[in-house]
Order: sequence, then C-alpha cells, then structure tokens
Amino acid sequence: MSSNVPYSFFKSIERSFDKAAIFTNWDNGILQQIKQCNSVYQMRFPIKRENGEIVTLEAYRVQHSHHKTPCKGGIRFSMAVNQDEVMALAALMTYKCAIVNVPFGGAKGGIKINPREYTPYELEKITRRYTAELIKKNFIGPGTDVPAPDYGTGEREMAWILDTYVAMHPGEIDASGCVTGKPVSQGGVRGRIEATGLGVFYGLSEICNMPSLMNNLGLPVGVKGKRICVQGLGNVGYHTALFFQQAGALIVGLAEYEGAIRNYDGLDVEKVFLHRKKTASILDFPGAENFAKSADALEMDCDMLIPAALENVINAENAARVKAKIVGEAANGPLTPEADEIFNLKGTLVVPDMYLNAGGVTVSYFEWLKNLSHVRYGRLEKRFSENMNHHIVNQMEELTGKTINGAEKEFLLHGADEIDLVRSGLEETMVGATREIVDIWQRTPAIPDMRTAAYVCAINKVGTSYAELGIFP
Repeated sequence: MSSNVPYSFFKSIERSFDKAAIFTNWDNGILQQIKQCNSVYQMRFPIKRENGEIVTLEAYRVQHSHHKTPCKGGIRFSMAVNQDEVMALAALMTYKCAIVNVPFGGAKGGIKINPREYTPYELEKITRRYTAELIKKNFIGPGTDVPAPDYGTGEREMAWILDTYVAMHPGEIDASGCVTGKPVSQGGVRGRIEATGLGVFYGLSEICNMPSLMNNLGLPVGVKGKRICVQGLGNVGYHTALFFQQAGALIVGLAEYEGAIRNYDGLDVEKVFLHRKKTASILDFPGAENFAKSADALEMDCDMLIPAALENVINAENAARVKAKIVGEAANGPLTPEADEIFNLKGTLVVPDMYLNAGGVTVSYFEWLKNLSHVRYGRLEKRFSENMNHHIVNQMEELTGKTINGAEKEFLLHGADEIDLVRSGLEETMVGATREIVDIWQRTPAIPDMRTAAYVCAINKVGTSYAELGIFP
C-alpha cells in the first residue's frame, strides 16, 4: 500500500473478505450484498456545555447487515471515530455474530469526542441526545438495533440510553432489550464486564490444547507455562491477562500507552493494575524492567502476543520483528493485511479478532434473551439443582461410609448461579467456534491462514441466511 494513500480500515476488511470469498461457492451478487453496509446514518447535533459554549458533535450508526435482526454493535466515544472506522467495525460484527451463532446482524456506532474532556453531566446530555437521534430514524429498539458499550463507554452510558428509550416508548414491555451492557440493577447480566477478556482466554486456551497446531509451532500443549505479553490494560486486556495468569501462564510483558514493562519470571497482573491506579503509570513496577518505548513490548521474546488496545499496531513496518509464535487479536483490527502476509510467511499463528473477541457480543446476547424472558438465569433451577446435589452427596456418603468435607463438598452442592450459566455458555460458544474454524482451515489446505478460514465460516453462514430467506432464489 502506497504511503501517500490513507489507510482504510473498511478496505482492509474488504480485502480479507475477498481473500476468503474464493473458497466459497456463492454467486458474486450475494457476496457483494454480504460485503457492503446496508445503512449508514451520519448525524450532527449541538449540545450546550456547562460553561455556556455550544458545540456541534459528529456521530454515526452503521447497520452492516439485516440478514438477521436486530442488528447488534457497540457505541464508542473517541476522537478517532469516523465513518470508515464505524463501517469496518459494523462489518466485523456481522461476521463475528455469524461465527459464534449469535442471531444478530452487525452494527456499530460512535460519537467523535474525547470523553475525558467532558463532565458527567455533559456526557449524559450527549448520550441522551444521540439516543434520541437514533430513535427518530428507528436505529434502536429490541427488535431493530441493540447497542452496547465499546471504547470510551460503559454501564453508565447504557443506563442513560435505556432511560431515554423507555421515556420515549412508554408501556413497551421489552424496552429493556433495546441496549445491552447495562448495570445488573437495570436488567444487565452478571459476567458481562469480563466477558470479552474471558472469551479471548477460552478461545486461545482451546488453540493451545490442539496438539496439531502446537506441534506446528514447536510449543507444548496447554496454557500452563506459556509466556504471554498483553498490550493494553483496559477492561479486555486486564481480564485476559488475569485469566491466563490464574490458569498457570506467565504474563511476561504488559504494555499501555504510557509505557511497557517486562519480567520473564512473570508479572502479577492485579498488582500491576493497582500500581497503575496509584501512580497513573505501569512504569517502574517493582521487580520489572521498563521498555524504552511502549511499542517495543510487541517485539519481546514470548510465546503469545495479545494486542488488546488499538487498531493497526502491528503493520508492515514492525511485523517481521514480532517474535511471538501466536498472536491473539483481542482488539479490533490490531493487524494490517500487510502484517498478516508477513506472519503467514513466518509461520506465526494469528487467531483473528472477528471471532476471538466475540465474548462481549455473546454475553450481550444472553443479556438480551434475559430481557425478553423477564427472568434472571438460574432463578428457576438453582434451588432444585442444589437439593438434588445434596441428595446425591448424602447417598454417596451413606454408601461409602465416608464424609466429604470442606470446599469439595461445597463445590458438589453448588447450584448454578447466573454468572455460572453465563460463563458456561460463553465457554461452549468460544470452544465450538474455535473448533469449527480450525476444522475449515485444516480441511482446505489452500486456505492460507486462520483469519481466512474464519471469513469463510462467516460468509457461508450469512449467505445461507440470505438464501433461506428467499432473497436469492
């Protein structure tokens, strides 16, 4: 790609799509329908700041595909928001949902602001006005388009969206399903906050447990002892690193925008997080060595690199220097197509973002189902399961003449809570998707990499939906 041509995130998605489309049997017209964005809503609206200044804000909502409804995708608050980025992220959502069998079309939204420069009161005004704009054009609703948190937003903003929607749709019984990522008290689901990071962990763990892949890379099977570097200590990166550490992996490197640190004996993720909270930086963590600059962490000696921050951090310039044998894309679009080509030549295994970070939308789907059913997970069966487990344990103790004590008995008696069921469903989803993609890849030797296999999987599922709807007889 010429250096004077602006990089287009959406064009890079299209390139990956075209690379995979040749391994499918769909008519070109169907492929074009799948590839393009169905609806792009660009808006401008003014808000009055607390100091009296009036500013006009730029915002977007893109619905990439209506092969299934509602559409689904997060809303980000960032100065990097533009139409190209939102279109690309909406397309990724379509493919992501298809791969993990979540029955949504892809969407994405964003407002071009730096949320750190606005007060909570101003952010509430912005969020509510944005929601009102979506309502006016029917770009939000439990059966139409369901937003969620993304970069720069969280539970608070989702609660504001819900309240605005409910106020403008009095009496709508399923109104709480208009948005996900809400506080639990407002219809949210337990386990949503850590869902994306946990999904990354489940997906990469399944990869590490596949002997054929590990043998090709010259790595032992399993997570335990793997040396991992995580770029980004936000919600996704923090939880990904934490779950890997708890599973016995060594977190040897952590990077953030202010700098990066390493310790080949392993970093304590929780302690690093608290250190950053206290000092506003991960640098100078006791027992760790600082990198000269944050980007150097991407090139450190490790088994697995997990970029969990921004787009395009690994590109034609630095990909050749990346030493990790596995790159797990926890962020959206951290690799450019040029980096993909370099990694293919090197034999580096890239586990693609379009399914690996699908934990968030998977648990959002569970939250949406909870909102439509109007009952929390586990409420109907938890007590029955505990009573049945208690009966079984009593029978075992009577038959063996031995008493089970302590944590083991407590574990056996436990009935599933909402978070247990959510995590179980997430693990089933990520493990199943990983196996499906690897199976496609291994059955078709001409497919060059796992990303292309993932696109083949997504294209076939979306194409089948269109065909079964009768749109393309």
